[in-house]
Amino acid sequence: MIGLLIKIALSYMLGSVSGSMVVGSLRHVDIRKSGSGNAGGTNAFRTQGLKFALAVILIDIGKGLLAAWLFPQFNLAALGGSVSAEIQMLACGFAAVVGHCFPLWHGFRGGKGAATAVGALLIILPLALVPMISTWLLALVVTGWVGLATMLAALCLIPAFYGLGASAAQMVFSVVLAMFVLFTHRSNIKNMLNGTEYRFEKARVKNWFG
Repeated sequence: MIGLLIKIALSYMLGSVSGSMVVGSLRHVDIRKSGSGNAGGTNAFRTQGLKFALAVILIDIGKGLLAAWLFPQFNLAALGGSVSAEIQMLACGFAAVVGHCFPLWHGFRGGKGAATAVGALLIILPLALVPMISTWLLALVVTGWVGLATMLAALCLIPAFYGLGASAAQMVFSVVLAMFVLFTHRSNIKNMLNGTEYRFEKARVKNWFG
């Protein structure tokens, strides 16, 4: 168990390396002081442009992938206790998502976890990304709300995991991850209810031919 806790801690610390802060430091920009104030890919795109956002997203996906793949392979058996490779993978992947949202290195002000979750899912159950990304794209082109699209994409992981024959541990992971993404998007929910949520109008299908 101690070995697992060490791996979770390492995953959290890796997740705490914010892509937007790393790329922003190269351009002397803190995107938390612009736009929505969020240190995620969406705000990076809105305030700094496509190239900046792509670099941020690649870093954020990469750390989720690395946490779920690399740390479970560390042999810490000498510390006593043994946990299945699957549990280690799930725990490390989720810890990286938590680190992204509440980064130790950046005052616990991070992003909302979607890109890092995608990276972890590439290792945990990559086929689940097909319905997830499809749901995200469909919701985005219909509504123009990136936050809503992300929340719906996260929720669709639950039936996607079930349909793909996920194990009990994976099903628990899908539910916890979906609920966590809803939690990190609570400000988006409030803004939608207040009518102040940013809408990406160019992405909406009704504006494609106007």
